[in-house]
Amino acid sequence: MQLYCGIDLYAKNSYLAIIDERRQRIFKHNVANDRQLILSFLSPYKAELAGVVVESTFNWYWLVDALMEEGYTVHLANPCAIQQYKGLKYIDDKHDAFWLAELLSLGILKEGYIYPRQERPVRDLLRKRGHLMKLRTSLLTSLHNTMANACGRKIPSHHVLGKEDRLSSHLSGNESLALMGQVSKASIDALTLQIKTIEAHAEKQYTIEPAYVGLLSLPGVGEILGLTILLETGPISRFPAVGNYVSYCRKAESTWKSAEKVKGKGNIKNGNRYLSWAFAEAAEHARRFDTASRNFYNRKVHERNGAVAHSALANKLARAAYYIMRD
Repeated sequence: MQLYCGIDLYAKNSYLAIIDERRQRIFKHNVANDRQLILSFLSPYKAELAGVVVESTFNWYWLVDALMEEGYTVHLANPCAIQQYKGLKYIDDKHDAFWLAELLSLGILKEGYIYPRQERPVRDLLRKRGHLMKLRTSLLTSLHNTMANACGRKIPSHHVLGKEDRLSSHLSGNESLALMGQVSKASIDALTLQIKTIEAHAEKQYTIEPAYVGLLSLPGVGEILGLTILLETGPISRFPAVGNYVSYCRKAESTWKSAEKVKGKGNIKNGNRYLSWAFAEAAEHARRFDTASRNFYNRKVHERNGAVAHSALANKLARAAYYIMRD
């Protein structure tokens, strides 16, 4: 008899649920998030377990890796695609765990991709770089706003990011403003140093392959953006068509229609937010420095507006990236 296991994973604990082929409940238990403890509860059923489902939460790495090392067939559930019927009166961790197991037994479980363990560190390191970039940008924006308010003029970003201290001369008339500028510049410089350290390490850790070289031929895509796109995408074969990839990059339209009438919009944030950011950055660079991209952008601006034009250019770059990595 085959058994199916669902694990509802949370920050501190997990709920284990096992059913048989007839979807009869065989086992249920709420356990702390401890590798050996969870494996010990599953061990008596290991020979009969056809699969174990883990929901793709923020902390799934350790549990999925532990189960795969022990030889279990692991499935990563996509939480956006397995929501239960909204009319249910009562739902708790136990029901969620059994629901995952039932979906697996019925063969209708919507799965996420289990990214290879050995490639996750470099990908996650580049995600940290993106986080630091956002922090640095927020500091720059705050500093620009303060300068515009105090001095009535905009200070170029290279006056702040450069090694030379050009900022103090603009704020020398007020001690408090000068200290604010000094603190902001020191914080920005510290973040810049860490960003460059991450970039140097990531480039050394990754083995160059033809797809990466091809991505560098795209307008607006440099070494770090190319590496980010390649690592966030994973095997391009998991996307059967270019439309699936563009949707995964959050660069496709999300509209619900019935009888040719618009009934609303879907989840526009469903997909990979890091790829969405990467292609948005590439589109901005391409718009500025590539003639063909700038002409395409200008045509779209005249037809609609700047936001739509930027999104359309990012869509084009995502489609081109798909064919480069596929072929």
